[in-house]
Amino acid sequence: MHELDSFFYPRSIAVIGGSERPGTIGRALMENLLKGKYRGKVYPVNIKGGTVFGLKVYKSIKEIDDEIDLAIFAIPAKAIPHVMEECGSKGVRAALIISAGFSETGEEGRRLEAKVVEIARKHGIRIIGPNCLGIYNAENGLDTIFNPSDRQDKPKMGSIAFLSQSGALGAAILDWAAVEDIGMSKFISYGNAADVDESDLIEYLGQDEKTKVIALYIEGAKSGRKFLEVCNKVSKLKPIIALKAGKTERGVMAVSSHTGSLAGSYQIYSAVFKQTGVIKAESLRELFAKAKALALQKPAKGRSIAIVTNGGGAGVLATDASESMGLKLATLSKDTVEKLRRNLPPMASTRNPVDILGDAPASRYEYAMETVLEDSRVHGLIVIMLFQSPALDAEEMVKVFKKIAKESEKPIIGCAPGGRHAGKYARKIEVAAGVPVYKTPLEAVYAIHALVERGELTEK
Repeated sequence: MHELDSFFYPRSIAVIGGSERPGTIGRALMENLLKGKYRGKVYPVNIKGGTVFGLKVYKSIKEIDDEIDLAIFAIPAKAIPHVMEECGSKGVRAALIISAGFSETGEEGRRLEAKVVEIARKHGIRIIGPNCLGIYNAENGLDTIFNPSDRQDKPKMGSIAFLSQSGALGAAILDWAAVEDIGMSKFISYGNAADVDESDLIEYLGQDEKTKVIALYIEGAKSGRKFLEVCNKVSKLKPIIALKAGKTERGVMAVSSHTGSLAGSYQIYSAVFKQTGVIKAESLRELFAKAKALALQKPAKGRSIAIVTNGGGAGVLATDASESMGLKLATLSKDTVEKLRRNLPPMASTRNPVDILGDAPASRYEYAMETVLEDSRVHGLIVIMLFQSPALDAEEMVKVFKKIAKESEKPIIGCAPGGRHAGKYARKIEVAAGVPVYKTPLEAVYAIHALVERGELTEK
């Protein structure tokens, strides 16, 4: 058993500050634990006593006649040292501190945080937090996110783990992932990282069988050397994608006041990412685009890509984005060009990008995709579909993707610009064929670029 398992697979949880009072974090925690899929025991602890949602409230964790794997703190910061001592006497091994008021507030808060950590280490307790949103494990339904469930959606089970130093940003990420139908294995908001830091969590997730991709929003690593060593080791096992905040001078100042972290030079972090095989993202949209692609598709074995589209403008946008990111648009072989000319309309473009025209049915897509993928000069394919065309049978396109994705050894990325109709069939393709489909050409290029970067690392 890993020492961090108590955070993600606890058999019993004590909610310090558990409450029924509307609008409190203690109430939201209790509701999320009791009304969700988590099947472990939940014990509310509150000096007021009484009952919470029909459960007996214990005035002290020491009164609970059961072993406690995880203690969640939702009480004022100054009260935590005393309760942490009680947790030590009880034999608790993991503490999730939601409460703020620590190193992010200044010198007094730093001293208080150090005192809490000292007590925890004396008793062998690991801490995630303080000043964090909580943990979500889709596998067993563990939901310690302190936002009320009617305001905060959670994603389905998937293979992407997400680490966020920011709780507020983490909340938005959970919502976004749920709306975009992106599955997560685990979500961890780790806040000030007083004890368990991003390196510990990356190392843990590197061993997690449910996680295929690790995505990270980071403001500043607790230990630069440790971070470098862990990323270097784990990136060989599975992809790591990082979005580093604090690029500008004012951004670095904002990081310090947010979680009390030392942001460090953005250029240094970029160099570390490159050295250790961490894939860099410049925005949340890029982060998610790359994470989804790496979770669903195989790495590319080269930088030369092809584009098949039924819309010339979208093809041009994808071309521009590809070139700007350092990808190569493959020069198709003479044999490939001849095959395309033989079966595509005279007005179609057989150069890359291959424009099969706005009246293309699914059968034309199938022929163009298969022909291009057979070309040894092509290492990956972006397929752009304007489903608004009356000629394009969306259900048939789902079948085409399912067939070709099963046969191809090369990665395929889809792009379906538009709204409700396009989104509906984008998700159908993802489910049926395991091909990620994006709303914009730029996101599709982010995705194929990640597969190229991953391929370059794994081919070393």
